[in-house]
Amino acid sequence: MRGVSLQVDGTYENALVDRVSGALPVPIPEFVVQLGLFVLVLVVGWYLSKVVVRITGRTVARQIERPSVTRMVLRGVRGTVLAVTGLVALNIVGLGGGEILLQVTVISAVIAVVLAPLVGSLINGFFVLADRPYEIGDMIEIPDQGHRGFVEDITIRYTKIFTLENTFIVIPNADIHTRDVINCSAEDERTRTSVDFEVTYESDLEAARRHAERAARSVDEVISGGPDIRIGSARYAAAPVCAIHEYAEHGIALRLFFWIKHPYKQAVVRSAVQEELYRRYADLDVEFAYPHTHHVFDETSGVARMALDSTPSGDDTAPRTTLEDGASGGVDRREAGKEGNPSQ
Repeated sequence: MRGVSLQVDGTYENALVDRVSGALPVPIPEFVVQLGLFVLVLVVGWYLSKVVVRITGRTVARQIERPSVTRMVLRGVRGTVLAVTGLVALNIVGLGGGEILLQVTVISAVIAVVLAPLVGSLINGFFVLADRPYEIGDMIEIPDQGHRGFVEDITIRYTKIFTLENTFIVIPNADIHTRDVINCSAEDERTRTSVDFEVTYESDLEAARRHAERAARSVDEVISGGPDIRIGSARYAAAPVCAIHEYAEHGIALRLFFWIKHPYKQAVVRSAVQEELYRRYADLDVEFAYPHTHHVFDETSGVARMALDSTPSGDDTAPRTTLEDGASGGVDRREAGKEGNPSQ
């Protein structure tokens, strides 16, 4: 009956402390016993939370396909166990439900005023989990920041990215939710990329396009052929394709499209394709275009007079050119001396 009366009066924890104190061979102050029980309950709750997560982990993983949501649920389960353990520990040291409620209210007010950005990040974390723009293991790119890597973890506060440079980046969900995110491996890891280059107008255009496609097919990581790759309602050829992009100022601009097997190898594969392209064009009647300028002289250019001046050493001569009779402003004077003028 004494145990029943203690539970009704709400003094069960005090009775527990008294029993523990009475069972000890040496008298120990009550607050020391309370502190010891407080720490003991917290330690037991910590290990108990791990056990519960280990037991329920497989069941939750079977029911939920998304790894990020699975981790979030397991974190919630562990947090619940720790919260219950914390309440029990607080009751041992004399903090009842009313006092705890008051403290929670005060803390909530502080969070609302001081930690508003953190609360916003938590809310955005739920949006990230609900919208599913990426998943753990996906390779993503944030163009405006230049970050590219694999998603290592997603929480309601932040997203952790393992970059290709072997570094970690932790981005708050409040920031990443407002940025453009490119998911390179959400459904299919095959990625289409391209290489732009120019050939001169005097080059063999057909041979340039044909050997560009062969250069791409010779690289191991490039998909050399097979069925068309379907993306939505569009279908793209799996084999490399070299198309005319435009007739540029210095040459014909070509664009070589090809598919690679893994998105994280884009830089390496692009370099290998361009190396093979350079090697093949060296043996063909194909020349890469580069910026150059032709100077044209007509009746409006004036008269070019060239004189040879001796250098200080007296061994060489250097041309010195002047333009007379209203030379036009767009003509390079030194080039005029080199090219000559038909009217001279």
